[in-house]
Amino acid sequence: MRLVEELRQQHASEESYFQQHLLMEDIKRLERLIELAASSGNVDAFITEGMMIGWTPNDLRTHELSDTIKPLLAAVYARSKSPGDSPDLTELDDRISQLWQAFNVDRMERLIGCLSRVPGPPGT
Repeated sequence: MRLVEELRQQHASEESYFQQHLLMEDIKRLERLIELAASSGNVDAFITEGMMIGWTPNDLRTHELSDTIKPLLAAVYARSKSPGDSPDLTELDDRISQLWQAFNVDRMERLIGCLSRVPGPPGT
């Protein structure tokens, strides 16, 4: 999948240790998705499994990302089921990259939102 290769290239040139770590985690998740897609019998089962691979700590908040992660997972599944010589692969790779960007923005906004919340005084 082209997205994995793009993330590997970003990882290789990234100077920030923090960003390198995040990129490596995402690469591992995407590789796991590729494995799951190959063994899943249908898209619904794949989406259910794909949402539970550690997108958030213990996947407790992954459901909050449903609007952006489910279309991404469906596209990853479709790509895994396309023949290697299919002309649709480039189109699917483009779609996956676009969906990844939307998912990543959603995920980071939620993460930053969680980190930026200042707890109020007790009892409020």
